[in-house]
Amino acid sequence: MAMHWIAPAWGSPDLWQFVEQDVPAPAEGEVVIRVHAAGMNPADYKHVAAPRSGTTLPVAIGYEVSGEIAAIGPGTRIASGDARVGDRVVAFRVQGGYATELLVPADKVLAGPSALRHEEAANLLLAGTTASEMLHVVGAAEGETVVLHGASGAVGVAVLQLAAERGVRVVGTASPASFERVRGFGGIPVEYGPGLADRVRAAAPEGVAAALDAVGTDEAVDTSLELVADRDRIVTIAAPQRAAEAGFRAIAGAQPASAAYRDGVRAELIALADAGRLQVPLARTYPLAEAREAVRFLAEGHPGGKIALVP
Repeated sequence: MAMHWIAPAWGSPDLWQFVEQDVPAPAEGEVVIRVHAAGMNPADYKHVAAPRSGTTLPVAIGYEVSGEIAAIGPGTRIASGDARVGDRVVAFRVQGGYATELLVPADKVLAGPSALRHEEAANLLLAGTTASEMLHVVGAAEGETVVLHGASGAVGVAVLQLAAERGVRVVGTASPASFERVRGFGGIPVEYGPGLADRVRAAAPEGVAAALDAVGTDEAVDTSLELVADRDRIVTIAAPQRAAEAGFRAIAGAQPASAAYRDGVRAELIALADAGRLQVPLARTYPLAEAREAVRFLAEGHPGGKIALVP
């Protein structure tokens, strides 16, 4: 038996329940993971806030975990190759990561980055794949400068680090309190608020080739449209309606166009983390049983880093 958090009804996380459930023995192509840490993302609670087409209740909560293999189906290989019971792994995109153990498809499981603690590794892949997809969609190339709205958030920090790996210069919007964080990951911070476009121009007199929006405010969208003429080089993960109206790209986040691209991104993120070239700043951890309290903290909007649940 294992403990899982589920949403038995649409609405507030206050409705969530911490329940005991059987974990079936894995069949071929499946793995049981003993969870050491579950990553937390706003999508965890947003996706059960209101009824969603194609989703039925109850909904198991949580999309990414770090842990170890507790059981593996016969003849099964994980996405990164051979594996055995006891191996350290990460898994994404799973359903029901807020758990002590869970059964997952083996193609969602990879050898975990040993350079990161479980609490960090559990928060690597959703933000990291979203960041990589944003850079990919706008075609950010070596030597270019891009503007990034929301540079101090989890996706923003991942964008800063991946952009640096690609030789892309980033001007990132943030509050003054977060300027050192942005600088620490290689970005050039500018304060959001009235006059933002002029401050970006001053920080990037050569111009910005592309705009990446991780916050979804009208200011972020309007500034992107003012600074970047080519709509194909603007992307948002937070303002799909504005994107549809103005004709630029919106992505759901962490959903690359092809399995091959997805697998390559996941492997790159783990390799960079293992090489010490990709960090996952951690703000706080909570016991798994306190998931509702952790979600309230996450929903405040400025946690200062990632949050992990620890069974």
